[in-house]
Amino acid sequence: MKRKPPANAKVFEQNVIALVWDFDKTLIRDYMQAPLFRRYKVDSARFWAEVDALAEVYAKRGIACNRDTLYLNHLLTYIEHGPLKGLTTDDLFAVGAELEYYPGLPEFFKDIKQRVADDRTFSKYGIAVEHYIVSTGFADTIRGSAIAKYVDGIWGCEFIEEPMLPGFLGRKRQPKVGPRQIRQIAASFDNTSKTRALFEISKGANRVKSIDVNSKMMEHDRRIPFDHMIYVADGPSDVPAFSILNQFNGQTFAIYPEGDRAAFEQVDRLRQDGRIDMFGPADYREKTQTWMWLTDHVAKIAQKIVEAKEERLRQAVSDPPRHL
Repeated sequence: MKRKPPANAKVFEQNVIALVWDFDKTLIRDYMQAPLFRRYKVDSARFWAEVDALAEVYAKRGIACNRDTLYLNHLLTYIEHGPLKGLTTDDLFAVGAELEYYPGLPEFFKDIKQRVADDRTFSKYGIAVEHYIVSTGFADTIRGSAIAKYVDGIWGCEFIEEPMLPGFLGRKRQPKVGPRQIRQIAASFDNTSKTRALFEISKGANRVKSIDVNSKMMEHDRRIPFDHMIYVADGPSDVPAFSILNQFNGQTFAIYPEGDRAAFEQVDRLRQDGRIDMFGPADYREKTQTWMWLTDHVAKIAQKIVEAKEERLRQAVSDPPRHL
């Protein structure tokens, strides 16, 4: 006979702190497409100017478009008809090695995990840091980057090289569709759909297949409660994700390139509007403002976990009997 778990049994230990990162302009200096375009001699400025113009072009034809979908579709057009012909997912992976990081990266990813692991109080309760990247860029390029080995999960755009042809269910072998190259979009992320990744991380849907992200799950049952998360990004496009963390007592931090006044004013406006908790320059080296804020708030979350576990222990253990 199967025994039912106690009514107060916890699904997860809730001893994980999640640092959730945007990628372009947050961890790297440029868009991740830059080394790809250099390799294939694509005019980067022209490509993005075309992407910016597409919404208006299609609007005149009565077609409403999403900018992040437009950029991916325009990339497919470049593959099918232009200088990116023959582009494969292996090529996307390969250019990941050419990405230029802000100072202190990728070392910061390893070091902040180690700082928590080496703390005797935190390690006593198995507290750990996990890094997640949620990007509108290419998941394969992030996987091929120097930072990937320190990352516990990646959400980004995925592609299909060999699409299933009509009638594929009745065939034993799939006919070749032509020379190997990217042909379809398998998954895309825009700034609103990034919030879905936050819920997947929180509920543990990325770790446990039986958990559906749309299933109702109380905060005390989740693998990583939102107040154990810090979301780090570079600007207004991440407001939906910032809003989720702010709503549920998570921490939010914005990055700007040091010395860039326009970018500074932009993130300061986010702070004034209550969109973020704090901002700092894109420098993750030890003792910089950004390093101090992130390490300090990770430590504060870890200490909060310790205190909650110790309080739970005190409540669970009765006083020993005493002589009268």
